[in-house]
Amino acid sequence: MTRFLSDALGAEEPGFGLAIQELERASGHSNTDIRLSTEVVQRTREKVRQLGLDPHDTTGPELYRALQVRLEQDEANLREALGVTAEAAPDDVLGHLQQFAQKHEAPKSCFALKASVAKRMLKKMPPKKAMKQLGYRSVDSMLKHEPVSHIYAAAFISEPAHWQRHYYEQYKQLRPNDFEMREIAVVYPRSKRWEALTAQFVDTMKHNVLCHKELGTIVLLPHEHAVPGLAITTFLLVMNLMNEIRAYSSFAKLQQVKPHFGDIVRDATLSDPYTSAKLAGQPVPWRIIQKYYGRFQHAYHPDVFEPHVQPEDLQWYHPEDILANIKPTLAFWQDTQPLALLHEGQPVSLNALDVALGYCNQLSFADRVIHFVRENLWHELMLRYLNQENLESAVQWQLSQELVDESPELSLAE
Repeated sequence: MTRFLSDALGAEEPGFGLAIQELERASGHSNTDIRLSTEVVQRTREKVRQLGLDPHDTTGPELYRALQVRLEQDEANLREALGVTAEAAPDDVLGHLQQFAQKHEAPKSCFALKASVAKRMLKKMPPKKAMKQLGYRSVDSMLKHEPVSHIYAAAFISEPAHWQRHYYEQYKQLRPNDFEMREIAVVYPRSKRWEALTAQFVDTMKHNVLCHKELGTIVLLPHEHAVPGLAITTFLLVMNLMNEIRAYSSFAKLQQVKPHFGDIVRDATLSDPYTSAKLAGQPVPWRIIQKYYGRFQHAYHPDVFEPHVQPEDLQWYHPEDILANIKPTLAFWQDTQPLALLHEGQPVSLNALDVALGYCNQLSFADRVIHFVRENLWHELMLRYLNQENLESAVQWQLSQELVDESPELSLAE
């Protein structure tokens, strides 16, 4: 087990090292961890070189600054490609991004809660604070004039935790026929009431994008003040959330035969869903399964997934690739998802979304974002172990058990 992975992931030792040893044993001592560490270090050095720095003599703060400068340049490049001027108001930037996301050819079909069902639940338990903020005196009037996605966003912002907890309890009663196949929707409410509603939330949370996986909707929140990197940061967030929605969708479709479908959907709505399979003693997130079959399409087995989940349900695309297709000068960010340079035992992320969030919020080096690089590096490690023949077979067997109510647990490293 390499020290690089342990430090880059911020792993707890000796537990992480023991887990890697178990995976190595289960995979026939494939040296997957060493191979990945070597590859990440080499690819990071190449990206550092592309920034005009010496990969053997660059400190963490120097790299962080260079990445921020590159992000600033690519904000301008993306705006130019989208037809947005440097002086454009945030409303204009977000409007162009919403239109682009809706028109882009990336897969958008999803298994989503019917609007009529969501309205029925909202009528049963009205979000009164959101109703007041939006200027409605009755829930019927609000349901008539506001899209469900807007009401959900307003409720998420306005309602206290206990309301939201009780509201989601209703999901336990949901059935598969309460869902339908439709396109992911990216919406942008733009009224003055919305500006007032979202101002404090955006300033506090440091982002302006909400996602309701069960509705298949992404909501761009209006932002009155100019924000550095608004276009590229929002773009990356939206495209990442499209993947999240489709992963939720395929998971929910696979659960249709379960008698406790509502409980499963509720839990998956509130947190990332997991399979009952285990890898190195840890439950495998469904997102890793989605990424795996999205990358290794030859591994798809109809008898495991069909008739509920089709190959197109398991597609996964990288926002950085879409950036490169928009304009070749944006290609620097391709393949940076798991890349990091270690500085005093801590990662400096090259992940585009980490860099964008740091730039957007004007974060110092000490406060830099490393969430997404750690998540992607961990997923990459797991994907490579799952690509070992014996572990892949174990995954496929376990997934087939997801189609029955009670399935025995299987440790994929045994």
